[in-house]
Amino acid sequence: MSTKQPEVGVPTAAVQGADASPRWKILSVVGARPNFMKIAPIAHVLAKRSDVQHMIVHTGQHYDANMSKVFFEDLEIPEPDLYLGVGSGSHSVQTAKVMMQFEEVLLQHQPDMVIVVGDVNSTMAATLVATKLHVPVAHVEAGLRSYDRDMPEEINRMVTDAIADLLLTPSRDGDENLIREGVAPERIRFVGNVMIDSLLKFLPKARATRAWKQFGVEHGNYVLVTLHRPSNVDDRQHLSNLLEMFGKLAEQLPVVFPIHPRTRKMISEFGLKHDFAGLQLVEPIGYLDFLAMQEGARLVLTDSGGIQEETTILEVPCLTLRNNTERPVTVTSGTNRIVGQDIAVIRQACEEVLSQPKPAGRVPELWDGHAAERIVTELVDFLVHRRQGSGKNG
Repeated sequence: MSTKQPEVGVPTAAVQGADASPRWKILSVVGARPNFMKIAPIAHVLAKRSDVQHMIVHTGQHYDANMSKVFFEDLEIPEPDLYLGVGSGSHSVQTAKVMMQFEEVLLQHQPDMVIVVGDVNSTMAATLVATKLHVPVAHVEAGLRSYDRDMPEEINRMVTDAIADLLLTPSRDGDENLIREGVAPERIRFVGNVMIDSLLKFLPKARATRAWKQFGVEHGNYVLVTLHRPSNVDDRQHLSNLLEMFGKLAEQLPVVFPIHPRTRKMISEFGLKHDFAGLQLVEPIGYLDFLAMQEGARLVLTDSGGIQEETTILEVPCLTLRNNTERPVTVTSGTNRIVGQDIAVIRQACEEVLSQPKPAGRVPELWDGHAAERIVTELVDFLVHRRQGSGKNG
C-alpha cells in the first residue's frame, strides 16, 4: 500500500475501472480504527462474489499512519475507493462534514445499499444521509447498549439502529435490546461477532510477530493498557492518578501503554509525569502487533469496547475502566470485569487478577469466525427481496 494519503473525494482506479456487470453495488463506510477489523472480513467475502461491486469509503474521521493506514495493510484490505478527509473536530463538526461529503458520494455512485459498522460519528452520519436519500442501510454490530448517554457512542448507536433498515447483531442481548426499544423483529438478524472473524484469521500471523520482544517484555509477564475515553483522559487529576497507579503496577510487572493520540495530547496539555520505571508509553501499534500483545499479556486494562471482546476470545483477564459496558456478554461469558473509575477499586482488582491463575472464558454464541459469511447472505437476501418488492425486511 502506498504511503501517500488518497486524494480527497476522488475515486481510485479500483472504482474507475470497475466491471459494470455486477447486479448489486454495496458501499461500506469506515471512519476510525475500530471499524477496520469489522469491515475487513465482509470485504473479503464480498470480493469473492461476481454479483456485487463493493466500494469502501474512508471518511477520514481518523487518518493517521499508526491509526489507519497500517490497519488496512495488516488486515489485507485494498486501499479505500474513496477518501473524504473530514479530519478531527467536535462531534457536531465532524458529523456535519461527513454528512455533506457522503451525500455527494451517494448521489454520484447510486449504491443499492450502504453498510455501516460500529458506533463512531461516521456511522451515524452516513446512516442519516443514506436514509434521507432512500438508500437502504445495514448496521453491523447493531443492538449494543451501555444505557449511558454521556457516551457519544451510545447516541450514535441509538440513532443508527432507529433508522437503519437491517440490524445485524453480534450477540443475543443485542436482539433483546432492539426488541425492547420497539424495533420490528423482521429488521433484526443475529449473525455473530464479525470482529472475531478478523482475530481468528490473523492470530497465527500475529503470533509470528512476537511483538512483545520489541518492548523488552516476556510473553505472559506484562500488563497492557489502553485508554482514550473522555471520562478517563480529559480530567487532569484522574488521568494523573491513573498514570501513578500504572507506575506502581509497573513495580510488579512491566506495563506497556500504547498511547492513543487523544490521550497523548491530554498528557502533554496537563504536563503530567509519566517517567515511572517499568511503564512504557509507546506510539499506537498496528493490528497484528497489538493482537500479539493482547494474547501475551498477563492482564489488560482498557476502556475500549472491542478489546473487551478480543480478550474474551484470547482468554486474557481484562479490567474495563468504565462504569458500564455495551458488551455484557464479555462479562457473563468471557474474562472481562467492569471495575469503574475508582483508583482504589482498580488497584484492588489488579491485585486479585495477578494473584490468581489465568481464567478461562467461554466462547459466546456465533463468535466462530464465520460472521461475515452470514452477514453477506443477509445483505444479498435483503436486496433480492427488496427488488422483488415482496415487502420482506420492511
